Amino acid sequence: MCGIAGWYRRSGRPVDRRAITAQCEAILHRGPDQDGLLVEGDFGFGMRRLSIVDLAGGQQPVISEDGCHALTFNGEIYNHLELRRELEAAGHRFRSVSDTETILVAWQQWGDAAWARLEGMFAIALWDRPQRRLTLVRDPLGIKPLYITEQMGGLAYASEIKALLPLPDHAFSVDPHAVHSYFSFGHVRPPQSIYSQVRSLAPGHLLTIGPEGESRSRAYWSLRFQEGPRQSEADWIAQFREIWLATVRRHMQADVPVGTFLSGGVDSSAVTAAMARVTGQPVRAYTIGFQEARFDETAHARDVARHLGCEHIVRVVDLQDARDLLPRIQHCYDEPFADPAAVPSWYLAEAASQDLKVVLAGDGGDEIFAGYRRHANEARSLRNASWLPALRPLSRALQALPDLPSRQVTRLRRSLDRQCDMARLPDGYSRFFARTEIVSAALREAIYQPSYHAEQASRGTFTNLRDEFFPETGDVPADGMEQFLLADTLLQLPGQMLTKVDRASMAHSLEVRVPFLSHKLVDWAATMPMSMKLRGNLGKYVVRKAVEPWLPPGLLDRPKQGFKMPLAQWFRGEFGRYARSVWHDSGASRAGYLDSAAVDQLFRQHATGAHDHSRILYAIAIFALWWQGRSTARPEWAGRVPF
Repeated sequence: MCGIAGWYRRSGRPVDRRAITAQCEAILHRGPDQDGLLVEGDFGFGMRRLSIVDLAGGQQPVISEDGCHALTFNGEIYNHLELRRELEAAGHRFRSVSDTETILVAWQQWGDAAWARLEGMFAIALWDRPQRRLTLVRDPLGIKPLYITEQMGGLAYASEIKALLPLPDHAFSVDPHAVHSYFSFGHVRPPQSIYSQVRSLAPGHLLTIGPEGESRSRAYWSLRFQEGPRQSEADWIAQFREIWLATVRRHMQADVPVGTFLSGGVDSSAVTAAMARVTGQPVRAYTIGFQEARFDETAHARDVARHLGCEHIVRVVDLQDARDLLPRIQHCYDEPFADPAAVPSWYLAEAASQDLKVVLAGDGGDEIFAGYRRHANEARSLRNASWLPALRPLSRALQALPDLPSRQVTRLRRSLDRQCDMARLPDGYSRFFARTEIVSAALREAIYQPSYHAEQASRGTFTNLRDEFFPETGDVPADGMEQFLLADTLLQLPGQMLTKVDRASMAHSLEVRVPFLSHKLVDWAATMPMSMKLRGNLGKYVVRKAVEPWLPPGLLDRPKQGFKMPLAQWFRGEFGRYARSVWHDSGASRAGYLDSAAVDQLFRQHATGAHDHSRILYAIAIFALWWQGRSTARPEWAGRVPF
């Protein structure tokens, strides 16, 4: 595990070592144990290493035996020992036991066909010295990040945006459409970034660029839903259990101790229970608790930990401290990121990093096995699609009434209107965008500057988003639910969930592994009937049934909770006043995106209890914190290195 960065300037223009060193120093937190650097002519790359596998011999860059190729990578390859045995049988020799060398030799043997054979999380940079060609590769599900900027005829890349900013003479201007994406969904949808000049390499893709011509990217893996074997429910459950134990066992491969994040929910309990079954040692499990009972899940986690014989570490978060740390937490994301779960994720990573370098987590289970409430709602909409439109006149009549004092009636009215709107959307992709937006189009119109709203309004319809992110191809799922899950996996997962986990953990030099996102497991899950994932309103059906015998009775019967924060309470107190002052003092109120008077009205309405605007106010506060910090994000020497 590490952070990687590099710059292919091209045209014979030399790369200064200081530029690559500055890139790597910007991501020191990703790899505090070692560094590595290679600069030759108009190309240079480097890395920061967090030593986990082959502590003594895993230095990077790794150079091929013939000296023709050099490679750096961020991540872990869980099947590298299996691949190594196959490569040794083909006549290859190894000088280390590191997975980095295995990747390089695998590519020498199989070429680009090697990438889909790697089971793990990775962002790879491969330098072909004779051809002077750079290849960048990202893992199938986008677990590890990789950002790219192409300017002045060259290409630079890094594990985090902050490692691009030190490059001399590079421009980084805010993308207005990315700001709109942020205020719609709480994060910038990949492959966009907040900067016009920066994009992320798509999951399951590779990019190549030589000394001349444009860069080229293509997919080496894609998620395809297809009909699997016809077998009984008991067979699906038994097969999942077998695959799951093998997957978790591979993910525990390390030369250092491995722990787990345990919330007491289905996914984290499934991970922890499998770890307990494949290791002979007590599993060290970490849980975050809250003083407010309605946000606290520690009792459920304790039940699981006690049942499995775990060494259980619980840290109770003081929410006063949490909100005071918010500027620091936001800084690690490099762009505005308004998922409130980033706060407890930060504390959880901090707690585990005191003892460990590696933990396993349950992220990805909801996206792969239809575990979110939005998946149940989507299935319900599909079942009711024939008669929901008939309620449209009633919905319009209710909307015409003035606001009523009852919040329950108001919520019911809005819910009915939302369901009718959903029924009018043509496919699962469009409904995915509708169900994942955090701010309605009406509210965005109310708070956007008129000129900015006019620029963005035509680009933000749900069908336009569908056409932008999922243009028609010959391999599009016809089923609306599969379309929805595909969008969740390709967009929401890398853009929100995995970004949250990666930044929060790597800010504390902690590696988080996510066995639910082994692409081999994902490929198998894509052959499973939807009824084995979503049974009525119950998501992750096969997972629940498979791990149920390993856990305390009744544990899996409770509703999903997740990391929730008391946002409404925060914004009615001192934090609301602080956020409002940051909004004005940061300069964000004068940036030309939001109408300052309209935002002030949101703060007033929320403070009086007239409306709950906490979700959009949190997004505004985070944007203001990011805007405030962006002017100091680039080091002073950037742009002034003599060449």
